[in-house]
Amino acid sequence: MGNERRVRRLVVNGTVWHWTVRQRVRPDHPDCRVTLSLFPEAPAHGVRRRLSLVFAPGPDRIVSNAYAEAGTVVRLPDHAWLNLYEPGTVRRLLDAAAPALESSPSVRDLEVDGWPYFTEVVDRPVNEPTARTSRC
Repeated sequence: MGNERRVRRLVVNGTVWHWTVRQRVRPDHPDCRVTLSLFPEAPAHGVRRRLSLVFAPGPDRIVSNAYAEAGTVVRLPDHAWLNLYEPGTVRRLLDAAAPALESSPSVRDLEVDGWPYFTEVVDRPVNEPTARTSRC
């Protein structure tokens, strides 16, 4: 089980990213959330930015609560899942979500639905390059 208060470090193409996983557990499962937040160590132009991928339960989607390992998000039709505490998963989600961060350069705290990026990461083969890594 991950420590929610721990800030982790990920180096991507020379940029140091810090990331955390926060889990909001409520008695009513539809109110639960798992959020992956990423922010670069050296803020660009003196402004610290944060990208938050929010995973909420919905039709055919569940987030860890009491039944799954902390930080786990699951797509039910095919039982595909990701654990947000795994650095490889975080790297792939960052690669998938980077265009959203780049397309909103003036937004300091960008909060987006994480499920479209889940689909992009799970449905793409592991060694297929992403748009972000192929430009570097």
